[in-house]
Amino acid sequence: MPVTRKDLMIVNMGPHHPSMHGVLRLVVTLDGEDVIDCEPILGYLHRGMEKIAENRTIIQYLPYVTRWDYLATMFTEAITVNGPERLGNIQVPKRASYIRVIMLELSRIASHLLWLGPFMADIGAQTPFFYIFRERELVYDLFEAATGMRMMHNYFRIGGVAADLPYGWIDKCLDFCDYFLTGVTEYQKLITRNPIFLERVEGVGIIGRDEVINWGLSGPMLRASGIQWDLRKIDHYECYDEFDWEVQWQKEGDSLARYLVRIGEMAESIKIIQQALEGIPGGALREFRNTIL
Repeated sequence: MPVTRKDLMIVNMGPHHPSMHGVLRLVVTLDGEDVIDCEPILGYLHRGMEKIAENRTIIQYLPYVTRWDYLATMFTEAITVNGPERLGNIQVPKRASYIRVIMLELSRIASHLLWLGPFMADIGAQTPFFYIFRERELVYDLFEAATGMRMMHNYFRIGGVAADLPYGWIDKCLDFCDYFLTGVTEYQKLITRNPIFLERVEGVGIIGRDEVINWGLSGPMLRASGIQWDLRKIDHYECYDEFDWEVQWQKEGDSLARYLVRIGEMAESIKIIQQALEGIPGGALREFRNTIL
């Protein structure tokens, strides 16, 4: 009779495994059907961006940066122009800063939605995955109307933004805010108290307060583990201090907490956008300097 082998099996998953959200490689150690060890190997999205930047001005480099994170493209543009603005003590006109905040929060909503859909699909719920594209399309419609592009916008500029909001855009965005708040309520009714959902996420994947700090985690990952740290409050960039909104956080550090933080942040983003749209001032869109950056 053949002898049954009891050795551990090492299986390579990736770096282009179709079930991964993004380009990720996992080296998995199996004992039969049980996963006893998993080593994630990151870094497969490197495109040599730093090398490209060596012989570009900031304005020439801006079209590249949206590829860093194609789910939150406005944020990559923001950090690219915020640095030179601080170094050069460039004051962004108030209207441009309001427009930036609106675009950043719309980008946050689009990013969180594309987290929510695959997250629910991974735990066995397919319906939300189709729902989230309904709202994302509306966000992309707003981006396209303002910037000319649905994903890779190239909209931020040092000292402001590339162009003003087109006629009717503010009303269209306000309509989206009203609609999306009902969508968030729909997600909460469909998901939050679902017993199957709770069974699969509550108490699962706990990351403690010390671990998130030691691992350098940020955003909802950090705030879901009991740390009320949000750069919009801490760093005081753009004009976030002028709006009434709350940092969303949870203390449990599990998958449920991370879901609740993101759901809460989408609702807070709508609150910020509505305030910015209703109070947006007139004036210039950019402060121009002769300095080459």
